[in-house]
Amino acid sequence: MTTDLVTLLTAGDPLADAVVAELDLVGPRAQHALDAGLRHGLANLDARPPEAVAALLRQVESPPPGTNPLLPHRGDVVSLSVPPMWFGLCSVTSALTYVHASPAVARALTRAARPANTATRRLTETGVWARQTIRPGGLLRGGPGYVATVEVRLRHARMRARALRAWDAGVPGLPVGRLDLARTWLGFTLVAFQALSAVGIDTTADEERSLYGYWSHVAHLLGLDERLWSDVTDHAGARRLRDRLDTLSPAPDDSSRELTAAVVEAQARAMAAAPGAVLAEEQLRVLTHGVLRRTFGDSTADRLGIPLPAATDLMPLVGSLNREARYWQTYSPASAGEARIRALSEPEPEPGPGPGHAPGPGPGPSHGRDPIAAVLPGPVVNWRAARDGHRSVPAA
Repeated sequence: MTTDLVTLLTAGDPLADAVVAELDLVGPRAQHALDAGLRHGLANLDARPPEAVAALLRQVESPPPGTNPLLPHRGDVVSLSVPPMWFGLCSVTSALTYVHASPAVARALTRAARPANTATRRLTETGVWARQTIRPGGLLRGGPGYVATVEVRLRHARMRARALRAWDAGVPGLPVGRLDLARTWLGFTLVAFQALSAVGIDTTADEERSLYGYWSHVAHLLGLDERLWSDVTDHAGARRLRDRLDTLSPAPDDSSRELTAAVVEAQARAMAAAPGAVLAEEQLRVLTHGVLRRTFGDSTADRLGIPLPAATDLMPLVGSLNREARYWQTYSPASAGEARIRALSEPEPEPGPGPGHAPGPGPGPSHGRDPIAAVLPGPVVNWRAARDGHRSVPAA
């Protein structure tokens, strides 16, 4: 497996790279064919599409053997069971941090825009993409998650094309290559649920199998090499893949640290400003730092510039409160179903102007919200609104 990964260090995504080149060469005709093909299918196009667009559509419409065709209809039931506040604070933030730990990705992003602007935009885009992806039917052909996932793949190909113009040939690996895209996949499977475990939201063995079964569809749409994910069915398998990836990845650099700090600031600021927020910005910042240190471990956290916890580490208490809430939330099939219904109670998310305005799924259960606010340092904002039942909206 390690040998296979070494060969992927210099691997791009031939299908997506060819589409990006074709879009530049052919122009609007290729773009129209791509858009229509993603939404309606290759067979339903009125005219014959350009060659690269057709090849990409054939690939995404033909899932590999072994993937359960029924899972996209149900959605990612494991992720949907997570209260939205924790999904935004833990899953989205930790996944982005893991992606930004790659110097190749971080440099490409910081070259394009200021870290603060990049973080704000990526929190919004990534949060919307994740929610579109996990919703029932989201990954069916033409569904919002299906279209958005292929767009993520093409966005990476565009970043790779731009980065190659100024790429130092002496640097190991390809800028924004296939292994960097694999980090996105691991970010919303292994890394996200490590972060959720840090706040007391754990998964069972059956839930892990369901999670990776669903995300095998995402892997296919992202164009990941099947050697990376075909035998990953639980967190243990994902950890083995992550460890192999990390041995081939350079340590986080200044660009990684800048983006990490910017993501934490943007997430804390947006969540504190959201209607009905019960935590102040400083509280959210402290909480996020604690989550990230427990997710990545002290050594990686130090390299990412994540501050040490305060003298009184409240993460164990936060985890205890969430574990109790999680127990009752999943006590029976009916209560677990109610949790998923709450997560789906808001309209389909659409991209917004910034994370402070980014829409998200419905509010999570009320239990665990006020006690956590009470134990975190600093003032609590909008306490009366929270007490009266107003709900916070996650930023990303």
